[in-house]
Amino acid sequence: MADEGDGQDLRDTVKRLEATVAALETRLASLEAREAPRPVASPSPVTPPVAAPEQRDLEAHVGTYWLSRLGIVALIIGIAYLITYHFGELGVLARVGAGYLLSAGLGAFGLWLARRHQLFGRIVFGGGLALAYFVTYALHFIPAVRVIDSEVLALVLLAGFVVAIVTIAHRMQSETVAGIALFLGLHTGMLSDITAFTLLSTTLLAAGALFFLVRNRWVIVPLSSLVAVYSTHVVWAVRTGHMAPGAPEDDRLLLSLGFLALYFLLFSVALLVRPRDLPVRASLAFTLLNWAGLTSLGAYEVSQEQDSHLFGFLLVVALAHGAGAAVSRLQRAPSALTHAYLALTAVTLALAMPANYDDVALVAAWTVTGLAAGLAARGVESPVLRGVGVLILYVALGACEWQTPGRLSLLTGLVVAFVLVERGGTVRVAGLPEPEARKAFTAVCAAGAGLALVALVGARMPEGLVTLGWVIAAFLLFGVGFAVRERWYRLAALAVLGLALGRLVLVDVAKLPPDQRVVTFILLGVMLLLVSYTYTRLRDRRG
Repeated sequence: MADEGDGQDLRDTVKRLEATVAALETRLASLEAREAPRPVASPSPVTPPVAAPEQRDLEAHVGTYWLSRLGIVALIIGIAYLITYHFGELGVLARVGAGYLLSAGLGAFGLWLARRHQLFGRIVFGGGLALAYFVTYALHFIPAVRVIDSEVLALVLLAGFVVAIVTIAHRMQSETVAGIALFLGLHTGMLSDITAFTLLSTTLLAAGALFFLVRNRWVIVPLSSLVAVYSTHVVWAVRTGHMAPGAPEDDRLLLSLGFLALYFLLFSVALLVRPRDLPVRASLAFTLLNWAGLTSLGAYEVSQEQDSHLFGFLLVVALAHGAGAAVSRLQRAPSALTHAYLALTAVTLALAMPANYDDVALVAAWTVTGLAAGLAARGVESPVLRGVGVLILYVALGACEWQTPGRLSLLTGLVVAFVLVERGGTVRVAGLPEPEARKAFTAVCAAGAGLALVALVGARMPEGLVTLGWVIAAFLLFGVGFAVRERWYRLAALAVLGLALGRLVLVDVAKLPPDQRVVTFILLGVMLLLVSYTYTRLRDRRG
């Protein structure tokens, strides 16, 4: 029993010691917290002065950037001419070996240079790739060097080489190598006669360039390829003897249009696959250049061969751009790209009208096109399309006044079209707040309506009462302005009225016979009083 009591006392003592130690630790921690020094606020770092951006040295930029590129272009073109004119003197194996040996040596030299000067070395290496492509191209196409008779085999070799160029440039992640190789490959093909085989080879190179647009979102390489592809087609289209003698004209036209359609589809699909990843300016540049190449070259080819089909060709181009706008919207592309496609659709339709209509029918067709574009812009919320619609209406107005003066129905339709387009939806212009953009757009439409009214009324009046016709036009414009509650129509009316008063004082008073003076001044006074009375009533109502 005594042992049990001693054990219990020992356990109690240990517990008291543990409690004492815990209390001491808590006390020590509180004392340390009180005595800890307060953190001193560190002084705010002094922002170093921002150095002014260094101005690019023009001399150094030209010497390092442009001279290297111009030099490699000149070198590759010179070697290409050497292969074209002198390699025919060698044996078959010597032709192939010498060409590829030159390209391999140039490429190896470029890689060696890249160890010390990366950009310069890659330019030279890209030139070596381009030279190897040209040698492969020459093995079938250039007669003096031809060792491959099968066009299919030659195309397979070219396709394989394009894949090799794309793979090498992609693994190196070098836009310089890709650009130099593909650019030179596209242009060396233009050093001799251009045939369908040349167009096929340029299409392969364009497809390689578009890989970089889709995969790496590089812009310069595919953009330069687009220009080079259409440039090659221009040379092919305008050179005489580009088809074999006796070839049917219809076959040549279909071949040309087929390649143009292929170019357009290649660049359009590459642009619309991932449109949100590209800068807006680059997307617009691709769209405009692609449209310009297809429309101008296609119209030239069709008009040279079958002028009667020009209207149908331009309608197809317009439908293609309308489809591009639909795809762009489905892909949630930047609105500027969709608006560009819509505007190009309207412009192409306007360009198609003179191919099928003339005189009164042409003015009516332009009026309908402009009105349809302006009204369609309301549904798709495209200020660019609305602006194009107004521009087409102005073209119709100019053609109506020049070709068909005094046509009551046409001028009346133009007045109505300007007003309807102006009344539709909001207007947005980059860099301007919406109210300011709306004012500018309304002013342009009001001016168009005013000009159409002046032409309409003036053409219907006798020769001695032209000034009175202008006054009536101003009176009608005042009526439109009060009806739609838009001051720009009334301001346009005031401008027309000022012109009428000036003509009345300077011309009509001296030349009009007494009866016409009486009629002019009386009607002028009555109309001015009516307009002034309307202004007075509006002012009192607002007051």
